[in-house]
Order: sequence, then structure tokens, then C-alpha cells
Amino acid sequence: MSATLFWITIGFALWLLGLHGLLTLRHALRRIIAINLMGSGVFLVMIALAARDDPSDPLLVALVVTGLVVAVSATALALRLSSALASETKR
Repeated sequence: MSATLFWITIGFALWLLGLHGLLTLRHALRRIIAINLMGSGVFLVMIALAARDDPSDPLLVALVVTGLVVAVSATALALRLSSALASETKR
């Protein structure tokens, strides 16, 4: 088994684990973590595909870095919305 195939398999397993959590969990924070786990799996697959050539593909690396910034921003927004929803439902 090559290293690229190994990391693609691990990324796919992370994505499936996140999908399982998204479909089965009901708590908002756990669902946000599951979505982040799915995103991490996608990023891992993209990095594995970028590193399969000797000079790594700069486009995929740039997409992953941009995706990480967007994922952090989306996570912050989701956490803020879930905390606002939790405070509204307590009233």
C-alpha cells in the first residue's frame, strides 16, 4: 500500500465518521464537531493527492489553506449561532 493510498483511506474514514456523527447526533455542538471532522477528512485527501508528485501541486495546497481559513470562520459562526439559539430556548 502506498503512502498516498493510506492517507486517502484515512481521510475517507474521517469523512465517514463525521457523516455518521452528523446523521446520528442531535446536540448542536456535537454536530458542528462532526462537520469539522468531515472537513478534515476532505483536507487530508486533498493534501494526499497534492503530495503524490515530487513537487507537490501548489493549487491543491492553496485550496487546502484557503479551506482551513473558511472552515475556522464557519465554525466560529456556527458556534455563535448555536449559543444564541441555546440562550433563546432557555427563556
